[in-house]
Amino acid sequence: QGPSMLNMTEKGKAGKIQLPREIFQSLSSWTARVVVTVLNIQQLGMFEEVNQTGRLLDDTVVGITVGETTISGLRDPVQLTFTHGQLPHVSQLCPPSISPPAGGWSSSGCVTQPGDKRTVCSCDHLSFFTLLLNPALDRSTAQTLVAVATAGCGVAIAFSIFTIAFCIFLRCRFRFEETLRINLGLHMNLMASLLLLNLAFLLNSGLSDGIQPWTCKVLGGFTHYCLLCCFTWTALEGCHFYLLFVKVLGTYIHHYLVKLCLVGWGFPALVVGVAGIIGSYGEYHIQTTDHQIIAHLCWITSKCLLVHYITNCGYFGFIFLFNMAVFGVVTQKSCCLQGTVVVRGDRKTWKVALVAMGLFCLLGATWAVVFLTHGTSSAPMLYLFTTLNSLQGIFIFIWLVVLYYPKTKETTGSLSHIIRHDKTATVSQD
Repeated sequence: QGPSMLNMTEKGKAGKIQLPREIFQSLSSWTARVVVTVLNIQQLGMFEEVNQTGRLLDDTVVGITVGETTISGLRDPVQLTFTHGQLPHVSQLCPPSISPPAGGWSSSGCVTQPGDKRTVCSCDHLSFFTLLLNPALDRSTAQTLVAVATAGCGVAIAFSIFTIAFCIFLRCRFRFEETLRINLGLHMNLMASLLLLNLAFLLNSGLSDGIQPWTCKVLGGFTHYCLLCCFTWTALEGCHFYLLFVKVLGTYIHHYLVKLCLVGWGFPALVVGVAGIIGSYGEYHIQTTDHQIIAHLCWITSKCLLVHYITNCGYFGFIFLFNMAVFGVVTQKSCCLQGTVVVRGDRKTWKVALVAMGLFCLLGATWAVVFLTHGTSSAPMLYLFTTLNSLQGIFIFIWLVVLYYPKTKETTGSLSHIIRHDKTATVSQD
């Protein structure tokens, strides 16, 4: 006879194990040893799985053995009851370990019955068990986020086109001011990458369901390429501001904008090419808490999450830290120049705030919210992330209008005017 109660790690909590009679009827002897093992994986460093996005309830794994034989294919399942407090929106799985103690969690053969205070796992075999909490969204929240993202892409596409057209107009009007033309050329390329990214997302969400596997791989690679282009041009904006405000003495780069284009559009192509060779792209599913698929995307597959963490999270994290350092330097120098003749004039507070907001968006700060969306309570951050990135094109458009039009008074306090009046500034385009 096996134990009926199982003490958990926290005082006052109890987990229940119910073994079916079928297990004991199948044994060859009248007596058998029932062993229940409770392991704290945080202390032992066991059951660690590569690319595991969920966490284990109380970091606890329960192992059950009866006798010396392997028991599987039970008609009456083993029932494990995990008692817990109120959990946020998570996908609660009861996966047995298929290769203990190395890990390899699989939900095959187990059915989960979630509840507010307890979760019952019914499995047709004995092994090591746990309650795996995977971050997930409920259906209504997920559908709302998809709708907001789709609408936001439409708004972003419209303002990206407006911004590119406005930059072309300014470049034609101020054709003899090289520094201004370089600044506008850089902004045009950034907005072009944002335009392509939003177009790729709309194309992805519209065509990914039911298309051929090779087409999905191409579409996933193209979407990843557009995202990396956006990140790279954000980094180049930061590098450009660094050259203008920090390395202004004797700085001259031959064919400056052409070289930036080679980096901005060429480097992401190299990364995507390598990721494609190792088979990183394919169909990706967005699921709700009840494991229902609400969206199909052509993206980096779940088996290649390491590629996502390196090329997206790691790459942008490095860019964000650098650009925020540049933003601090730019802000400090602008404050130091407030009393000089260069920035003296009738500058309203709201214009200064718009300039700071636009520069913040130009350096990719809105993308940083994605680091706050990991976890079991990330729905508010997902809404914020989707909304801010939908408005990124609007902020940049307003920023350009406030800075560069009309030329005589509105650009008096602009970054480009400060650089043009700095006689040591020699960054130019040949």
